This record gives sequence, structure tokens and C-alpha cells, in this order.
Amino acid sequence: MNAAAFVRGAAHVEINEVAPRDGLQIEPLVVPTEAKLGFVDALSACGFARIEATSFTSARAIPALADAEAVMHRMQRVPGVRYTALVPNLRGLERALSCAPDELNLVMSASETHNRANLRMTRAQSLAQLEAMIAEAGKAGVPANVSLSTVFGCPFEGEVDDAEVLALAQRLAEAGAAGITLCDTTGMAYPDQVAHLCMAFQARLPAAALTIHLHNTRGMGLANALAAWQAGVTRFDAAAGGLGGCPYAPGASGNVSTEELVHMFAAMGVETGVDLGRLLQAVAGLPDMIGRDPGSQLLRAGPRLRTHRPPDWLAAHFAAAGAA
Repeated sequence: MNAAAFVRGAAHVEINEVAPRDGLQIEPLVVPTEAKLGFVDALSACGFARIEATSFTSARAIPALADAEAVMHRMQRVPGVRYTALVPNLRGLERALSCAPDELNLVMSASETHNRANLRMTRAQSLAQLEAMIAEAGKAGVPANVSLSTVFGCPFEGEVDDAEVLALAQRLAEAGAAGITLCDTTGMAYPDQVAHLCMAFQARLPAAALTIHLHNTRGMGLANALAAWQAGVTRFDAAAGGLGGCPYAPGASGNVSTEELVHMFAAMGVETGVDLGRLLQAVAGLPDMIGRDPGSQLLRAGPRLRTHRPPDWLAAHFAAAGAA
């Protein structure tokens, strides 16, 4: 293949780290607040554009994130990093605004059935609520991004119509959303589908800040990220160690791995601003924190140019062979 024919995207991309929220919310072990703070602080030193620190949801619904206020108030904020929080409803919005987030992340599903299962509302109800939340956040001077779930497929309905996704995105952008995230919540996306929707989104909403949120359920996370980058996307969500998943996505595994995404871009000469060495140190601490090994392939193998000492017998063997 002629290297010149390879389609290149932007020379610099932003990585939004979502493991403290999206990753920890589904882990069976509830991570203590102190350990969670240590994790967020370690990630803050890595150079991410944004860190989604927590979610202001019901403690009964997601006990793993019941300490949202404590995390937001006690984490060590690093200049240049924007700290975001997911907010599911108006009550959560009040709690979040009391903690001075840099941005909010609101959410609804592109498919009707998934929205009802995940949020206990119809899409029409969710839209009305999100418009009200965007307005309230605007009054407080806090930008609100909206994550649209299941845009690449729904585990209950199958294919999701691109036209519906784009119509939802346009309505939310017109309501004042600071950005839109297209989410492969259930890991159903494939590369040319991702490229097509991303290009269609940018053609219809060229002024809207677009983020892509990918899962690796079927092993296509990095391939889909590459397709999005080639289509012009410059903002990516990812989770350290590939943590995360959706409770309403049967068989779902985690998000695209942050360390693998950063490593891929670095190998291609694309700047992310993320210190891969520090990130791998944070990933190395995950087994102690969550009580299991997330199975980071990059942590085991190391970056592609990590070298190793040759076998001790090698030099002596070839020296003897040469003497003979």
C-alpha cells in the first residue's frame, strides 16, 4: 500500500478520560473515596484535556458514585485540565453546580427503548428535560455537553437511523449544548459506519464540538477511533484500563482503552498531550483499586519500541560459531 494514500486526520487530538465515572460505576467493588481521589489525582498528572470525575446520580441507583460531592471538592485540580461530571436530571444538576465543575455532561439515548430502560423516560421527556438543564447550566455559566447514547446501534431495536441521530443533535445544539458526543454505548459500531456518521454530523453541524465515545465490546474500538480521526474528529473519550460498560447492553465490555488509544496516536505522530508513562503507572494501580486485573494489553507488552535484553547465550553462541 502506498503510504501517501493513507488518509490522515488532525495532528493534535484531545483525550477525555472517563474511567473515574464510566469505568467505576459498573465495577462490582465499590471503590473507597480515598482510593478514588488518588486515581483522579494520578490521572490529572497525565495531561488529559478533560477528566469525567463522577456522576451526580442517585446513590441508590449507582452506589459506586455516592461520594460525588466528596470527589469533586477534594480532588487536586490541575490547571489546564477541565473536570466534568455526568448529570442525569435537574436534581443532579443542582448538586453538580454546587461543586464547581468546569463542564457538565448530560445524557440521553438515540433509541427509544434504550432511553426508557436507562433513564426511565421517553425520548420526548428526555429532550424537554435536557433543554431545561442546558438553560439552567447556562445561567450558572457552566457549559453543558450532551452525550447521545446508542447512536451506532441499540441492543433492543438494532440499527438506529442516522437521520434521527442528526435531528436530535441539531435540536440539542440549537438549545445551547456546548458540544455533542456520539456514543457507541453497546459496542455495535464498525469503522465505515463511524466515519459516515461523523462526516454527516460535521456537514450538518460544522460549528458543534464533536466528541466520539467508543466501546471495545466486539474488539473494534481502536479501528473505530482511527476511522473517526480520519473523518475529522479531534475529541475522544476513553477509559484507563478499558474499564466501563453499560448495564443495558447485554454482553458489553469496557470502553476503548485510553492507554491503547494514546499509544496508537503516538505511534502515528499525532499529539495527544498525554504522558503515556504516567498513564501506564495509573493503570498499573487498577488491580489493587478494583480488586481484579482489567487485562491491559499495553501494560503487559509495553510501548512498541520498548527493547529487551537479548538472551544471555546469544553472544557466546555466535562468537563460538564465528571462531569455528
